[in-house]
Amino acid sequence: MTFIETRGNDGVKPAEVSFSEAILSPSASFGGLYAPKRLPRLDFDFFKAHVGSHYKDLSRALFKKFDVDVDAADLDAALDRYDRFDDPSDPVPLVKVEEDAYVSELWHGPTRAFKDMALQPFGYILSKLAQKRGEHYLIMAATSGDTGPATLETFKDAPNIKVACLYPSGGTSDVQRLQMVTEEAKNEKVIGIRGNFDDAQTALKNLLASESFKRKLKESHTELSAANSVNFGRIIFQIIYHIHSYLRLVEQGELSVGETVYLIVPSGNFGNVLGGYYAKKMGLPVEKLLISSNINNILTELVTKGEYDLRGKSLIQTTSPAMDILKSSNVERVLFDKFGAERTKQLMDDLNEKGVYRLSEEELAMLREDFDATFCSDEEGRAIIARYAEKGYIMDPHTATCFKAYEELRKKSLKTVIYSTAEWTKFSPTVAEALGRHVERDLEALEWISETYGVPVPKMIAELFEKPIVHDTVVDKERIEAEILSFI
Repeated sequence: MTFIETRGNDGVKPAEVSFSEAILSPSASFGGLYAPKRLPRLDFDFFKAHVGSHYKDLSRALFKKFDVDVDAADLDAALDRYDRFDDPSDPVPLVKVEEDAYVSELWHGPTRAFKDMALQPFGYILSKLAQKRGEHYLIMAATSGDTGPATLETFKDAPNIKVACLYPSGGTSDVQRLQMVTEEAKNEKVIGIRGNFDDAQTALKNLLASESFKRKLKESHTELSAANSVNFGRIIFQIIYHIHSYLRLVEQGELSVGETVYLIVPSGNFGNVLGGYYAKKMGLPVEKLLISSNINNILTELVTKGEYDLRGKSLIQTTSPAMDILKSSNVERVLFDKFGAERTKQLMDDLNEKGVYRLSEEELAMLREDFDATFCSDEEGRAIIARYAEKGYIMDPHTATCFKAYEELRKKSLKTVIYSTAEWTKFSPTVAEALGRHVERDLEALEWISETYGVPVPKMIAELFEKPIVHDTVVDKERIEAEILSFI
């Protein structure tokens, strides 16, 4: 598998790169991204052969299909990171919640969010590549709450790696913030910014594309990369769990190989649903990918109207902050796959220059072949949390948005996989509010929910409240570059 650029080539960067080159230097020509030149195909025999496979064995088989330049020994060591999850024999449990609906719990890793699924192995591979090349890297991450903790966890004390993590001050849950600001690793710097996630992500993308910033880093013998899903090293691992969920349904006797399913994905930056889209293109029998958003419903407008219009819009803080995003980076990879580099560059230039782009009717029809979308208000999400708690299932507010898509968007009576992207413990005041208890502090909410509903609070969450604050830097977005260079 080789990679090409979503906005075409500028004549300076290579027109085609390897996997290792794409993840070490993820910024492509004209501010674009890298995407696979060609995806492998998975046939009936592949799916049949891997019913019942352990997650790590399925991952190895898929990497063989991807044919990327990762040494087998390094991949094995990277996949061993899944042994740190709650149940090494089953790192991604699939829980039946309705007769035709199953929750794929992606949050059983060390930071209790789905970002661990990709960042745990990806972090090991990137660090190993840096060591083999004798290079030192600054890994940048912008977070709406989950990428940051997962990035810091995977890279802490990693050789040849430093991390600069940007988060919107006041724009994450308390647990998410504590997971970042209590991190003690000397190779990591956490920076709060006065702004929102889009500001953090824009700063990251600008710095990735900044030649002057890269020159300044090189003076300290440091190269630049990223841990956000602009980096395809994240996406390749996010393809795997969509295939795994399908195979678990077959293994449990809920499906036969070849039957189609719906996949419902809560989406902010579009990386999670992009993994499902690529899995569908590779041959996974998916009827449609159903996208759930909160009231920052830019993705719903794109999929239903063909408009991506930022004009006059301001980011709204919600109880599902990981989806408080207006600029969804990975949409670009779908545009490229559907319409090609020239059209993608035109659309992205329109967005950057005019704040809006519009698809033609034909283009919208092509997009809707694979996607549908809806959005869920905070009030609707709380009602869903309360309803399922009565049935014995406690969920976080991001997962709750998926149940509105489950109720509204399915046109056929097909088995449905809902992706749960975070454990309830990361948003306990919101969950407590939904369950009838107003609580200001996370610790009180955690204890009340745990005692009332008999669900445990993992040790790594409970311990956060005893840890000292290590990172207290909060800056205006104009100061981000200087703060990072000072850290380096």
